[in-house]
Amino acid sequence: MVKVDHIAHDLVLPEGVTATVSGTILKVTKGSNSIERDFTHPKIEVRNFDDKITVFCNLPRRVEKALAGTWAAHISNMIFGVDTGFEYHLKAVYSHFPMTLKVQGNQMTVTNLFGEKVPRVAKLPWTPTEVEVKVMNKTDVIVKGIDKEKVGQTAANIERSCRIRNRDRRVFQDGIYITSKGV
Repeated sequence: MVKVDHIAHDLVLPEGVTATVSGTILKVTKGSNSIERDFTHPKIEVRNFDDKITVFCNLPRRVEKALAGTWAAHISNMIFGVDTGFEYHLKAVYSHFPMTLKVQGNQMTVTNLFGEKVPRVAKLPWTPTEVEVKVMNKTDVIVKGIDKEKVGQTAANIERSCRIRNRDRRVFQDGIYITSKGV
């Protein structure tokens, strides 16, 4: 097997996006949007140049190669999130009992799912400035933000809150489902 002397993943910064590395913390900003993340490892380092960020590892083993690629993907998501943002679309589906969706503070309530008397609650752990959740047309839910992990986890919390137990999923298909991810 061929040994590699070093790994370097170069990520080009789009126009208007700046990045600063202080110690092990990388901060990516564009305008008022900014994301910080800590990248700590003894052999892998994140370097900042004028228009690009490099994830570098000297004499990597298999684990360091994989981790360098993972870090490059995280940094790429940070750059895309600050530049464009992430948006997930969810759809509420019901057959007989019309459900009502409401966002109040840091939770989303789903009432009348399968005619249940007790409303279901989805926790929204981040502030509306970090992750914005909107209900449109009574059945469409839009989740927006600049951090991919926070947006994805919020959409998953909403989808998971309507999980149906002790029934056949092929017959009882009511719930809230992710229909699209991306921009």
